[in-house]
Amino acid sequence: METFEKEMNGMKEYYGSGETKKVSWRESQLKGLCRFLIEKEEDILKALMLDLGKHHVEAFRDEMGTLMKSLNFALSNLKYWISGKKAKLPQIALLSSAEIVPEPLGLVLIISSWNFPFGLSLEPLIGAVAAGNTVVLKPSELSPACSSILALGLPNFLDNKAIKVVQGGPHESQHLLQHKWDKIFFTGSARVGKIVMSAAAKHLTPVTLELGGKCPAVVDSLSSSWDLEVTVKRILVGKYGACGGQACIAIDYVLVENQYYPKLVELMKLWIKKMFGENPKDSKTIARIVNKQHLSRLKNLLADPEIKKSVVYGGSMDERNLFIEPTILLNPPLESAIMTEEIFGPLLPIITVDKIEDSIKFISSRPKPLALYVFSKDKTLQNRMISETSSGSLTFNDAILQYAADSLPFGGVGESGFGMYHGKFSFDTFSSHKAVVRRSFLTDFWYRYPPWTLNKFQLLEVSYNYDYLGLLLVLLGLKTPSKRRSYFANP
Repeated sequence: METFEKEMNGMKEYYGSGETKKVSWRESQLKGLCRFLIEKEEDILKALMLDLGKHHVEAFRDEMGTLMKSLNFALSNLKYWISGKKAKLPQIALLSSAEIVPEPLGLVLIISSWNFPFGLSLEPLIGAVAAGNTVVLKPSELSPACSSILALGLPNFLDNKAIKVVQGGPHESQHLLQHKWDKIFFTGSARVGKIVMSAAAKHLTPVTLELGGKCPAVVDSLSSSWDLEVTVKRILVGKYGACGGQACIAIDYVLVENQYYPKLVELMKLWIKKMFGENPKDSKTIARIVNKQHLSRLKNLLADPEIKKSVVYGGSMDERNLFIEPTILLNPPLESAIMTEEIFGPLLPIITVDKIEDSIKFISSRPKPLALYVFSKDKTLQNRMISETSSGSLTFNDAILQYAADSLPFGGVGESGFGMYHGKFSFDTFSSHKAVVRRSFLTDFWYRYPPWTLNKFQLLEVSYNYDYLGLLLVLLGLKTPSKRRSYFANP
């Protein structure tokens, strides 16, 4: 960190040279990331297993495969993204043209999280380099094996003058935040997000915060046993299959009508065993808790006697191996920590309501979630969920799926964060969209200059309304005077 000042100055100078704005440079960095993922695949998979206990298939699904898809998408669309887009101008700017030209922001800082160490580091990096920025990436110290691969591996595939990886903990993060950046992109907890915003405010640095929150799943009455079975499987994968519940978009709790919960719970028990085995600890298909501190936090959530009463499945732990069994709780106290704090682990509360429409009021009375999942065929209920709830994303009849879509923005609202990325939204997040206007000297309208008259007012009025016929009539003296004539005649 002592030499970092010089390195930052060097990165600023390199950006000033214009090298990173070249299409060839951007493409070369994206292709370098592709080679990194391909050539380091085995090391990446081993690191994810070592840090988080992620099975190789889960790791490929959520990180390797998703990133390769995003890189191919960016490479296919890059030239279109960076090209200027034509814009319309009012009549008063006759014989003019306008376009919107994206330009990079400059030197940006990306601070990523530990639960998806590669996905949450490289997904924003894709957008940052596609936009032509120089980047400092700070991966999480809580996934040290993955962080080490990023720090030691990326320099062999990317331009080291423009892209650097800084390892370390809170001290290094605080040091980085003291500097002036052109953009800060942070993924993590709301608590640390406030620290990032506070530091950015000192320099008026724009910030994107990808946080989390309690993401609900609403289960309506489903007409067939097949629909219910598919719902259960998708809920379980959206909870336990997403880094063991340690994901910002993992299902945090389920809302279901009183009359339907028994069947739902029984099917969940059945499919937990099918997916993770009779002894999930030995199956290696569910991720481990990241460290002892987080395991202790989850253990404390279950320590309350009232919470223990609500456990209807699971609850066992192997603290030495950082493992907690997939656990289902039925109607824990709503004021308890497990229902007021983001769980971020394999504990799934089920909350019953008298009728499914009550779930709308329940969700709306709490902080806005990053994601909302609704399992229902009822179009009326679906439309009410769209219009009467607020969340970063809303997915019907599935979970997590929206994260993999390059065509959709990914981001939060309210306490779950702000700003968006993925696909072109990543490119836009790390770009400034500059308005460019070109005007001819051949025409000039006298009515845009003082002294002011009623006639000039009428000409300006029709010009700004794109009223070509009205403009002609006013010029010919045939248009009816404005009702505001007296005001403009005698201001």
